[in-house]
Amino acid sequence: MVYHIITLPVTILFIICGGGLFCYAIKLRKKFPEYHNFLNSICTFILWIIAGLLYPVYFSTNNPNFKFFQSLSIFFICIFTPSLIILILFYQYQFIVKRDPEIKEKRNIKVFLESFDKKDKDFNISRSYDYRTDLHRKILHLFPAGIIILLWIFSVYIWDGLWNADEVWGISGEYYGIFLILTAGYSGILIFGALDYVRLSFIYENRNLFHLIPDSVLKLLGKAMKRRENYEFIRPTVLVLSFALIFFFPFGVFAAAALIATIGDGAASVIGLRFGKRHIPKTSDKTLLGYIAGFLASFGISILMLWIFESHLSLNKIIIVATIGAITFFIIDVLSLKIDDNILNPIFCALIMGFFYFL
Repeated sequence: MVYHIITLPVTILFIICGGGLFCYAIKLRKKFPEYHNFLNSICTFILWIIAGLLYPVYFSTNNPNFKFFQSLSIFFICIFTPSLIILILFYQYQFIVKRDPEIKEKRNIKVFLESFDKKDKDFNISRSYDYRTDLHRKILHLFPAGIIILLWIFSVYIWDGLWNADEVWGISGEYYGIFLILTAGYSGILIFGALDYVRLSFIYENRNLFHLIPDSVLKLLGKAMKRRENYEFIRPTVLVLSFALIFFFPFGVFAAAALIATIGDGAASVIGLRFGKRHIPKTSDKTLLGYIAGFLASFGISILMLWIFESHLSLNKIIIVATIGAITFFIIDVLSLKIDDNILNPIFCALIMGFFYFL
């Protein structure tokens, strides 16, 4: 394992971003203690730090041909992505808000929260969230995991397997996949993090930038968020940060854990909310049918991912690892801990599945 000093800017950038958001969390805790889950914010801050520290580890190779891709990845993460974020905010201010100052009256946290209240009233919601909102949010959560898996398939089976591009560039499809996934993943984390910086800036009256969020983004957030989450970091940020911690596992284990956290959790929530009748416990939104659906979906998707990406494993081994992953998800779902399941599910499922994978 070789540490390359060139990767240091990514580590520093993530530590700074995590620290800044933690300052937001402290402010949110003081102003909205009834809505803000400070424990989640502490965990998210730790994830930012660990993700930054792990980035050099994922690029620790002696292959000289990989240095070009390493430099390209750092360019996209540290220069291109921040520049793109600044450009979008500048455009919103210079060409949208400045030309129509009344937009500030339409794009603010008060109006945004009123849209949630109106939606709750229109749907006559008796639970903490409605079926449509939950379906939208689970689809949004599935997007990062789906992109990662597609990038790996492209790198290993098309770029390397069909095109034989590895012979031209001197790196394997696996290394090319690492480059694509880390670059897209870490850039995506920064974009989500920037959205949190702007979205939660309403806590500072003199530095409120909420009006710079494009209408299309606000519309998407309105469909995929619960009202109380307006005082929290958005879930995709936490989810992708969690993925960064488990990417060192064999890809089949990683993919299974990532999809358990999205498809398994989505099946439990959506099916339980739509069709579930028996609530366990009775005061909870979770239902027996939801628990069963989540377990079966987690087991099925784990079988599929291990079969596709870890085909050297015996069928018995695949079934054992998949069962362990599904049981881990089930236990986390039943416990309903205060820590966000977007943190718990991918990390603990990967850790325990990885243990039995290497056993």
